[in-house]
Amino acid sequence: MELTLNRAAMQVELSGIRRFTYLVRDTPGACALTIGEPDFNTPEEIKAAAKAALDDNDTHYPPGNGYPYLLEALSEYEAREHDLHYSPDEILVTVGATHALFIGLQTICNPGDEVIIPTPAFGLYEALVQLCAATPVMLPTENNRFQIDPEQLRAAITDKTKAIVLTSPNNPTGCIYTKETLDAVHDILKDRPIFVLCDDVYRTLVYSGEYHSFSEYQDMRDRIIIINSFSKPYAMTGWRLGWCMADAPIRERLQVFEQYSVTSVPSFVQRACVTALKSDTTYIRDAFKRRRDMVYRRLCDMGLDVQEPEGAFYMFIPIARYGMDSVTFCEKMLAEGKVGLIPGVYFNTEGYMRLSYCYSDADLTEGLDRIERFLKTL
Repeated sequence: MELTLNRAAMQVELSGIRRFTYLVRDTPGACALTIGEPDFNTPEEIKAAAKAALDDNDTHYPPGNGYPYLLEALSEYEAREHDLHYSPDEILVTVGATHALFIGLQTICNPGDEVIIPTPAFGLYEALVQLCAATPVMLPTENNRFQIDPEQLRAAITDKTKAIVLTSPNNPTGCIYTKETLDAVHDILKDRPIFVLCDDVYRTLVYSGEYHSFSEYQDMRDRIIIINSFSKPYAMTGWRLGWCMADAPIRERLQVFEQYSVTSVPSFVQRACVTALKSDTTYIRDAFKRRRDMVYRRLCDMGLDVQEPEGAFYMFIPIARYGMDSVTFCEKMLAEGKVGLIPGVYFNTEGYMRLSYCYSDADLTEGLDRIERFLKTL
């Protein structure tokens, strides 16, 4: 008797980012600059709100889409902070941004549909598309300063194209799409039946220049799904809370996958999320900006032609000139230099490595010193 499993599940590999992170973790004496997780603890007032909810026995089934008070708070927050006007019944509370992306893709994709993913990109997108039995279509941007080239986008669109995923600021580059880029994408998509998934989880971590999200193009409201999360701006990665917003008919279908996949998000953490939306966490953004400036200066001093990131907390460092693929380079740097960064191939872009500056000044300084010493041996 031969047992068979879901084809999509068999074709998707486990995360290369996690695999390499574990390799760094298991290397004695290694300095890790791999994880994209704020090194700050969740602010005390947010934790206190969760504790109070537990004391009030808020431990029963909540509404499947999120408590009305949290949906209202999210609606007010998005209108106030981002001028995005979605009513509470157009918002869904999810188990982090990953869950929001998954149910978004599950809702819109049929087997054989194509989803365009501008690269470099977080490997999650490709895997989620494949798990939905759709086909990821990579759109390289490294030769255009990580901006989408309109002609390349037009060439990537076929009669099977169902959606495009836009992440700005980007992981792993820290790049922000310019208004010119977004206008060009909008002009190409506005009259086509193509969805846009806006992964805006880093939008509060912007350090310079003018920021725009594709979510602003509300003439395409019926085809836009906006993804956000409490993880990055509020140092709440372990809480696993996010949200998505979409036009009412789409949101109605999103909730089907929400309720049949997780029933609901945990009850008592939702009160803490309302507190988070009112919390001042500019100190987190300011700390990351200062670290960005320090890391960028050091890398430039090493002679590395790195593009200065405008958001998030990553540096995408070019290493092609050393004549090794990114996995070989990073493995060699880990073994000989005792410092771990993530190979660029795990973001579908060879010839780079990703550095996360979600670490203390002391850890960053030590890691950069080790990178510099290793480079001098090549």
